[in-house]
Amino acid sequence: MGTNNVIFLEVLEWHDRTGKEIVHRIPQSGSGEVKFGARLIVRESQAAVFFYNGKAWDAFGPGNHHLTTANIPMLNKILSIPWSMTSPLRTEVYFTNMKVFTNLKWGTKNPVAFKDSELGLIRLRAFGVFNIQVVQPVLFINNLVGTQHVFTTEDIDEYLSRVVVSRLNDHLGEHLDSLLNMPGRYDELSAGLQERLQRDFSKFGLALSDLYITSITPPPDVQKAIDDKSRLSIFDDLNKLMQMKTAMAMEKAAEQQGEAGAGAGMGMGLMMPAMFSRMMQGDGGKGTAGGLTCPDCHNPIPAEAKFCPHCGHQVLVFQACRHCGKNLGPHAKFCSSCGKKVDGKSEYSTCPKCGAENLTDATYCNSCGEQL
Repeated sequence: MGTNNVIFLEVLEWHDRTGKEIVHRIPQSGSGEVKFGARLIVRESQAAVFFYNGKAWDAFGPGNHHLTTANIPMLNKILSIPWSMTSPLRTEVYFTNMKVFTNLKWGTKNPVAFKDSELGLIRLRAFGVFNIQVVQPVLFINNLVGTQHVFTTEDIDEYLSRVVVSRLNDHLGEHLDSLLNMPGRYDELSAGLQERLQRDFSKFGLALSDLYITSITPPPDVQKAIDDKSRLSIFDDLNKLMQMKTAMAMEKAAEQQGEAGAGAGMGMGLMMPAMFSRMMQGDGGKGTAGGLTCPDCHNPIPAEAKFCPHCGHQVLVFQACRHCGKNLGPHAKFCSSCGKKVDGKSEYSTCPKCGAENLTDATYCNSCGEQL
Protein backbone atom coordinates (compact mmCIF):
# COMPACT_ATOMS: atom_id res chain seq x y z
CA MET A 1 0.00 0.00 0.00
CA GLY A 2 1.36 3.47 -0.90
CA THR A 3 0.50 7.08 0.03
CA ASN A 4 2.15 10.11 -1.63
CA ASN A 5 4.69 7.82 -3.34
CA VAL A 6 5.68 6.37 0.04
CA ILE A 7 5.65 2.58 0.33
CA PHE A 8 4.71 1.19 3.76
CA LEU A 9 6.09 -2.28 4.34
CA GLU A 10 4.05 -4.42 6.74
CA VAL A 11 4.73 -7.96 5.53
CA LEU A 12 7.97 -8.67 3.70
CA GLU A 13 8.30 -11.97 1.87
CA TRP A 14 9.27 -13.28 -1.55
CA HIS A 15 8.47 -16.33 -3.71
CA ASP A 16 10.72 -17.30 -6.60
CA ARG A 17 8.33 -18.37 -9.32
CA THR A 18 10.90 -18.80 -12.08
CA GLY A 19 13.52 -20.85 -10.26
CA LYS A 20 16.23 -18.61 -11.77
CA GLU A 21 16.19 -15.55 -9.50
CA ILE A 22 19.21 -15.25 -7.25
CA VAL A 23 18.34 -11.86 -5.66
CA HIS A 24 15.00 -10.02 -5.46
CA ARG A 25 14.73 -6.44 -4.15
CA ILE A 26 11.78 -4.99 -2.16
CA PRO A 27 10.63 -2.42 -3.10
CA GLN A 28 11.46 -2.58 -6.78
CA SER A 29 12.59 1.06 -6.88
CA GLY A 30 13.47 3.62 -4.25
CA SER A 31 13.09 2.72 -0.59
CA GLY A 32 10.18 1.77 1.63
CA GLU A 33 9.07 2.66 5.17
CA VAL A 34 9.02 -0.35 7.45
CA LYS A 35 6.37 -0.12 10.17
CA PHE A 36 7.26 -1.05 13.71
CA GLY A 37 6.22 -4.63 14.33
CA ALA A 38 6.15 -5.48 10.63
CA ARG A 39 6.63 -9.16 9.79
CA LEU A 40 9.60 -10.46 7.82
CA ILE A 41 9.15 -14.02 6.51
CA VAL A 42 12.36 -15.68 5.37
CA ARG A 43 12.17 -19.25 4.07
CA GLU A 44 14.69 -22.05 4.56
CA SER A 45 16.42 -21.44 1.21
CA GLN A 46 16.61 -17.66 1.65
CA ALA A 47 18.41 -14.86 3.46
CA ALA A 48 17.20 -11.24 3.81
CA VAL A 49 19.63 -8.29 3.87
CA PHE A 50 18.51 -4.82 5.05
CA PHE A 51 20.06 -1.76 3.43
CA TYR A 52 19.74 1.71 5.04
CA ASN A 53 21.21 4.84 3.44
CA GLY A 54 22.94 2.63 0.87
CA LYS A 55 24.69 0.39 3.40
CA ALA A 56 23.98 -3.16 4.51
CA TRP A 57 22.98 -3.03 8.18
CA ASP A 58 21.67 -6.46 9.05
CA ALA A 59 20.89 -9.90 7.63
CA PHE A 60 18.18 -12.36 8.66
CA GLY A 61 18.09 -16.12 8.29
CA PRO A 62 15.07 -18.43 7.96
CA GLY A 63 12.10 -17.63 10.22
CA ASN A 64 9.16 -15.31 10.92
CA HIS A 65 10.65 -12.10 12.31
CA HIS A 66 8.84 -9.13 13.97
CA LEU A 67 10.78 -5.99 13.14
CA THR A 68 11.34 -3.94 16.33
CA THR A 69 14.23 -2.12 17.97
CA ALA A 70 15.10 -5.40 19.62
CA ASN A 71 16.02 -7.20 16.40
CA ILE A 72 17.09 -4.17 14.30
CA PRO A 73 19.79 -2.43 16.39
CA MET A 74 20.08 0.52 14.01
CA LEU A 75 16.64 1.72 15.16
CA ASN A 76 18.07 2.70 18.55
CA LYS A 77 19.90 5.64 16.99
CA ILE A 78 17.19 6.46 14.49
CA LEU A 79 14.43 6.69 17.10
CA SER A 80 16.32 9.39 18.97
CA ILE A 81 15.57 11.76 16.10
CA PRO A 82 12.07 13.37 15.90
CA TRP A 83 10.20 11.99 12.87
CA SER A 84 6.70 13.65 12.55
CA MET A 85 4.14 11.00 11.55
CA THR A 86 6.26 8.82 9.24
CA SER A 87 8.36 5.77 10.02
CA PRO A 88 12.01 6.55 10.74
CA LEU A 89 13.14 3.36 8.97
CA ARG A 90 13.37 3.85 5.21
CA THR A 91 15.08 0.77 3.82
CA GLU A 92 15.42 -1.74 1.01
CA VAL A 93 15.33 -5.48 1.58
CA TYR A 94 17.27 -7.83 -0.69
CA PHE A 95 16.03 -11.40 -0.56
CA THR A 96 18.84 -13.76 -1.59
CA ASN A 97 18.13 -17.27 -2.87
CA MET A 98 20.54 -19.61 -1.07
CA LYS A 99 19.68 -22.78 -2.99
CA VAL A 100 22.07 -24.55 -5.36
CA PHE A 101 21.56 -23.40 -8.95
CA THR A 102 22.22 -26.39 -11.20
CA ASN A 103 22.86 -27.12 -14.85
CA LEU A 104 24.58 -23.84 -15.72
CA LYS A 105 26.38 -24.52 -18.99
CA TRP A 106 29.88 -23.56 -20.03
CA GLY A 107 31.68 -24.11 -23.32
CA THR A 108 34.22 -22.77 -25.78
CA LYS A 109 32.74 -20.43 -28.37
CA ASN A 110 35.98 -20.65 -30.35
CA PRO A 111 38.46 -23.57 -30.34
CA VAL A 112 41.40 -23.23 -27.96
CA ALA A 113 44.97 -24.24 -28.81
CA PHE A 114 46.40 -27.36 -27.14
CA LYS A 115 49.86 -28.87 -27.63
CA ASP A 116 49.39 -32.62 -27.83
CA SER A 117 52.47 -34.75 -27.21
CA GLU A 118 51.51 -37.17 -30.01
CA LEU A 119 49.25 -35.21 -32.36
CA GLY A 120 51.07 -31.88 -32.21
CA LEU A 121 49.41 -28.47 -31.91
CA ILE A 122 45.63 -28.90 -32.28
CA ARG A 123 42.52 -26.88 -31.48
CA LEU A 124 39.98 -28.21 -29.02
CA ARG A 125 36.38 -27.48 -28.16
CA ALA A 126 35.17 -28.31 -24.64
CA PHE A 127 31.76 -28.25 -22.96
CA GLY A 128 30.27 -28.98 -19.55
CA VAL A 129 27.96 -27.87 -16.73
CA PHE A 130 28.47 -26.41 -13.26
CA ASN A 131 26.45 -25.62 -10.11
CA ILE A 132 26.74 -22.50 -7.94
CA GLN A 133 25.43 -21.36 -4.56
CA VAL A 134 25.45 -17.99 -2.79
CA VAL A 135 27.30 -18.39 0.52
CA GLN A 136 27.95 -14.72 1.39
CA PRO A 137 24.82 -12.69 0.52
CA VAL A 138 26.18 -9.23 1.41
CA LEU A 139 29.37 -9.77 -0.58
CA PHE A 140 27.39 -11.09 -3.55
CA ILE A 141 24.95 -8.14 -3.52
CA ASN A 142 27.67 -5.52 -3.18
CA ASN A 143 29.94 -6.99 -5.87
CA LEU A 144 27.46 -8.15 -8.49
CA VAL A 145 23.87 -7.13 -7.87
CA GLY A 146 24.17 -3.46 -6.91
CA THR A 147 20.76 -1.79 -7.04
CA GLN A 148 19.12 -4.11 -9.56
CA HIS A 149 15.54 -5.10 -8.85
CA VAL A 150 16.03 -8.72 -9.98
CA PHE A 151 19.27 -10.61 -10.53
CA THR A 152 18.99 -14.02 -12.24
CA THR A 153 21.33 -16.78 -13.36
CA GLU A 154 21.07 -15.43 -16.91
CA ASP A 155 22.81 -12.25 -15.71
CA ILE A 156 25.90 -14.12 -14.57
CA ASP A 157 26.21 -17.50 -16.30
CA GLU A 158 27.91 -16.12 -19.44
CA TYR A 159 30.58 -14.37 -17.37
CA LEU A 160 31.19 -17.44 -15.19
CA SER A 161 31.35 -19.62 -18.31
CA ARG A 162 34.16 -17.49 -19.71
CA VAL A 163 36.03 -17.77 -16.41
CA VAL A 164 35.74 -21.57 -16.57
CA VAL A 165 37.06 -21.69 -20.15
CA SER A 166 39.95 -19.40 -19.28
CA ARG A 167 41.08 -21.68 -16.43
CA LEU A 168 40.49 -24.79 -18.54
CA ASN A 169 43.23 -23.81 -21.01
CA ASP A 170 45.91 -23.72 -18.32
CA HIS A 171 44.57 -26.82 -16.55
CA LEU A 172 44.68 -29.02 -19.65
CA GLY A 173 48.17 -27.82 -20.51
CA GLU A 174 49.44 -28.83 -17.06
CA HIS A 175 47.58 -32.12 -16.52
CA LEU A 176 46.96 -33.70 -19.94
CA ASP A 177 49.70 -34.80 -22.32
CA SER A 178 47.64 -36.28 -25.16
CA LEU A 179 43.99 -36.68 -26.16
CA LEU A 180 44.70 -40.38 -26.67
CA ASN A 181 45.15 -40.69 -22.87
CA MET A 182 41.99 -38.76 -21.99
CA PRO A 183 39.39 -41.61 -21.75
CA GLY A 184 38.78 -42.39 -18.09
CA ARG A 185 40.24 -39.08 -16.85
CA TYR A 186 37.19 -36.81 -17.05
CA ASP A 187 36.51 -37.05 -13.31
CA GLU A 188 40.12 -36.24 -12.44
CA LEU A 189 40.23 -33.26 -14.82
CA SER A 190 36.84 -31.96 -13.60
CA ALA A 191 37.84 -32.14 -9.93
CA GLY A 192 41.13 -30.34 -10.57
CA LEU A 193 39.45 -27.60 -12.60
CA GLN A 194 36.81 -27.10 -9.91
CA GLU A 195 39.48 -26.64 -7.25
CA ARG A 196 41.30 -24.18 -9.50
CA LEU A 197 38.14 -22.05 -9.89
CA GLN A 198 37.14 -21.83 -6.20
CA ARG A 199 39.10 -18.63 -5.63
CA ASP A 200 37.56 -16.92 -8.66
CA PHE A 201 34.04 -17.68 -7.44
CA SER A 202 34.61 -16.99 -3.75
CA LYS A 203 35.50 -13.33 -4.29
CA PHE A 204 31.88 -12.81 -5.37
CA GLY A 205 30.44 -14.68 -2.37
CA LEU A 206 29.74 -17.76 -4.50
CA ALA A 207 30.66 -21.41 -4.03
CA LEU A 208 31.30 -23.66 -7.02
CA SER A 209 29.57 -26.76 -5.64
CA ASP A 210 30.10 -28.97 -8.72
CA LEU A 211 31.74 -28.81 -12.14
CA TYR A 212 31.63 -31.42 -14.89
CA ILE A 213 33.44 -31.75 -18.22
CA THR A 214 31.03 -33.45 -20.60
CA SER A 215 33.12 -33.43 -23.78
CA ILE A 216 36.47 -32.38 -25.21
CA THR A 217 36.53 -32.69 -29.00
CA PRO A 218 39.32 -32.08 -31.53
CA PRO A 219 38.71 -30.79 -35.09
CA PRO A 220 37.28 -33.24 -37.69
CA ASP A 221 40.65 -34.07 -39.32
CA VAL A 222 42.16 -35.03 -35.95
CA GLN A 223 39.06 -37.07 -35.09
CA LYS A 224 39.47 -38.95 -38.36
CA ALA A 225 43.13 -39.71 -37.58
CA ILE A 226 42.15 -41.07 -34.15
CA ASP A 227 39.35 -43.17 -35.69
CA ASP A 228 41.73 -44.60 -38.29
CA LYS A 229 44.18 -45.62 -35.58
CA SER A 230 41.38 -47.27 -33.63
CA ARG A 231 40.26 -49.21 -36.71
CA LEU A 232 43.78 -50.53 -37.30
CA SER A 233 43.99 -51.90 -33.77
CA ILE A 234 40.54 -53.49 -34.18
CA PHE A 235 41.58 -55.18 -37.44
CA ASP A 236 44.70 -56.62 -35.80
CA ASP A 237 42.59 -58.10 -33.01
CA LEU A 238 40.07 -59.49 -35.52
CA ASN A 239 42.83 -61.19 -37.50
CA LYS A 240 44.13 -62.92 -34.39
CA LEU A 241 40.60 -63.93 -33.41
CA MET A 242 39.89 -65.42 -36.85
CA GLN A 243 43.17 -67.34 -36.81
CA MET A 244 42.38 -68.80 -33.41
CA LYS A 245 38.83 -69.78 -34.44
CA THR A 246 40.13 -71.42 -37.63
CA ALA A 247 42.62 -73.49 -35.66
CA MET A 248 39.94 -74.51 -33.15
CA ALA A 249 37.56 -75.52 -35.96
CA MET A 250 40.22 -77.68 -37.61
CA GLU A 251 41.09 -79.34 -34.32
CA LYS A 252 37.43 -80.11 -33.69
CA ALA A 253 37.10 -81.59 -37.20
CA ALA A 254 40.11 -83.81 -36.54
CA GLU A 255 38.56 -85.10 -33.31
CA GLN A 256 35.31 -85.96 -35.12
CA GLN A 257 37.21 -88.22 -37.54
CA GLY A 258 38.15 -90.59 -34.73
CA GLU A 259 35.80 -93.43 -35.68
CA ALA A 260 35.96 -92.93 -39.47
CA GLY A 261 39.73 -92.93 -39.60
CA ALA A 262 41.83 -92.99 -36.46
CA GLY A 263 45.02 -92.54 -38.45
CA ALA A 264 43.78 -89.45 -40.28
CA GLY A 265 42.44 -87.96 -37.07
CA MET A 266 45.71 -88.53 -35.27
CA GLY A 267 47.66 -87.00 -38.14
CA MET A 268 45.47 -83.91 -38.12
CA GLY A 269 45.83 -83.65 -34.34
CA LEU A 270 49.61 -83.78 -34.62
CA MET A 271 49.60 -81.12 -37.34
CA MET A 272 47.54 -78.65 -35.28
CA PRO A 273 50.30 -77.32 -32.97
CA ALA A 274 52.55 -76.43 -35.94
CA MET A 275 49.66 -74.84 -37.86
CA PHE A 276 48.53 -72.84 -34.84
CA SER A 277 52.10 -71.67 -34.26
CA ARG A 278 52.36 -70.43 -37.86
CA MET A 279 49.09 -68.53 -37.53
CA MET A 280 50.19 -66.78 -34.37
CA GLN A 281 53.46 -65.81 -36.02
CA GLY A 282 51.53 -63.99 -38.74
CA ASP A 283 51.98 -66.28 -41.83
CA GLY A 284 48.19 -66.24 -42.15
CA GLY A 285 48.08 -70.06 -42.52
CA LYS A 286 49.68 -70.02 -45.97
CA GLY A 287 51.38 -73.38 -45.29
CA THR A 288 52.95 -75.12 -48.29
CA ALA A 289 51.37 -73.14 -51.09
CA GLY A 290 52.15 -74.77 -54.41
CA GLY A 291 52.89 -78.22 -52.91
CA LEU A 292 56.70 -77.70 -52.69
CA THR A 293 58.89 -80.25 -50.92
CA CYS A 294 62.50 -80.24 -49.76
CA PRO A 295 64.84 -82.04 -52.22
CA ASP A 296 66.84 -83.46 -49.29
CA CYS A 297 64.32 -84.62 -46.65
CA HIS A 298 61.22 -84.48 -48.91
CA ASN A 299 59.12 -82.73 -46.21
CA PRO A 300 56.70 -79.98 -47.23
CA ILE A 301 58.07 -76.43 -47.05
CA PRO A 302 56.40 -72.99 -47.33
CA ALA A 303 56.43 -71.39 -50.75
CA GLU A 304 58.37 -68.33 -49.57
CA ALA A 305 60.93 -70.31 -47.50
CA LYS A 306 64.64 -69.91 -48.27
CA PHE A 307 65.67 -72.82 -46.01
CA CYS A 308 63.88 -76.07 -45.21
CA PRO A 309 62.39 -75.81 -41.66
CA HIS A 310 63.12 -79.55 -41.15
CA CYS A 311 66.67 -80.14 -42.35
CA GLY A 312 67.99 -76.65 -43.14
CA HIS A 313 68.51 -77.29 -46.87
CA GLN A 314 68.92 -73.99 -48.73
CA VAL A 315 66.14 -73.26 -51.22
CA LEU A 316 67.33 -70.11 -52.98
CA VAL A 317 66.44 -71.22 -56.53
CA PHE A 318 63.98 -74.06 -56.56
CA GLN A 319 65.44 -76.04 -59.51
CA ALA A 320 66.81 -79.50 -58.72
CA CYS A 321 69.15 -81.77 -60.64
CA ARG A 322 67.18 -84.66 -62.13
CA HIS A 323 69.99 -87.06 -61.18
CA CYS A 324 70.90 -86.19 -57.57
CA GLY A 325 68.15 -83.75 -56.52
CA LYS A 326 70.53 -80.98 -55.40
CA ASN A 327 69.88 -77.30 -56.08
CA LEU A 328 71.01 -75.77 -59.34
CA GLY A 329 72.00 -72.20 -60.02
CA PRO A 330 69.75 -70.07 -62.22
CA HIS A 331 72.01 -70.40 -65.27
CA ALA A 332 73.78 -73.69 -64.50
CA LYS A 333 74.47 -76.11 -67.37
CA PHE A 334 76.01 -78.83 -65.16
CA CYS A 335 75.14 -79.96 -61.60
CA SER A 336 77.75 -78.82 -59.05
CA SER A 337 77.19 -82.00 -57.00
CA CYS A 338 77.12 -84.88 -59.52
CA GLY A 339 78.48 -83.18 -62.67
CA LYS A 340 75.57 -84.26 -64.83
CA LYS A 341 74.32 -82.02 -67.58
CA VAL A 342 71.30 -79.98 -66.52
CA ASP A 343 69.09 -80.95 -69.48
CA GLY A 344 69.86 -84.63 -68.84
CA LYS A 345 71.78 -85.11 -72.11
CA SER A 346 75.28 -86.60 -72.19
CA GLU A 347 78.29 -84.40 -72.78
CA TYR A 348 80.22 -87.36 -74.22
CA SER A 349 80.34 -88.31 -77.94
CA THR A 350 81.48 -91.88 -77.08
CA CYS A 351 80.56 -94.27 -74.28
CA PRO A 352 83.30 -94.31 -71.61
CA LYS A 353 82.63 -98.01 -70.96
CA CYS A 354 82.26 -99.71 -74.34
CA GLY A 355 83.53 -97.00 -76.69
CA ALA A 356 80.35 -96.71 -78.73
CA GLU A 357 80.24 -93.53 -80.83
CA ASN A 358 77.68 -90.85 -81.82
CA LEU A 359 76.22 -90.55 -78.30
CA THR A 360 76.27 -86.73 -78.02
CA ASP A 361 72.53 -86.31 -77.32
CA ALA A 362 71.94 -89.71 -75.64
CA THR A 363 71.19 -90.28 -71.95
CA TYR A 364 72.14 -94.00 -72.04
CA CYS A 365 74.60 -95.91 -74.25
CA ASN A 366 72.66 -97.76 -76.98
CA SER A 367 75.27 -100.54 -76.95
CA CYS A 368 75.91 -101.40 -73.30
CA GLY A 369 73.15 -99.40 -71.50
CA GLU A 370 75.60 -97.35 -69.41
CA GLN A 371 74.11 -94.11 -68.07
CA LEU A 372 75.99 -91.20 -69.52
